[in-house]
Amino acid sequence: MVYALFMNTTMQIRIDSLTKTKAQKAFKEMGLDLSSGIKFLLAREINPKNITYICPFGFMHKYNPEVLAKYEKEAEWAIKHSKRYSSTKEMFDDIEAGK
Repeated sequence: MVYALFMNTTMQIRIDSLTKTKAQKAFKEMGLDLSSGIKFLLAREINPKNITYICPFGFMHKYNPEVLAKYEKEAEWAIKHSKRYSSTKEMFDDIEAGK
C-alpha cells in the first residue's frame, strides 16, 4: 500500500476484550478493520470541523462546512424540483424511455 510509506510510528493501548470486540464489530459494519477505525477516529478528533463519512463500502469521504452547505442546497433544490415516482418500476420505465 502506498500510504504505508508514511506510517512511521506505532501506538499501543490496553483495553478490555469486550470493548475491543464491540469496536471491531462496529468498524466491520463500516467496512473497516480495527486499525483503520482507530485512525478514522483520531483524524476526526484532530480536525473536528471536517466531517468524515464512511460509506457502506468502507470508503472515507471528507466534507468541510462549505461542501456540506453546497450539498444541502443541492438537496433542497432536488426535493423541490425533482420528479416523483410511485414505484421503482415507474422510475426505471422513465429512465428507459429517455434512452
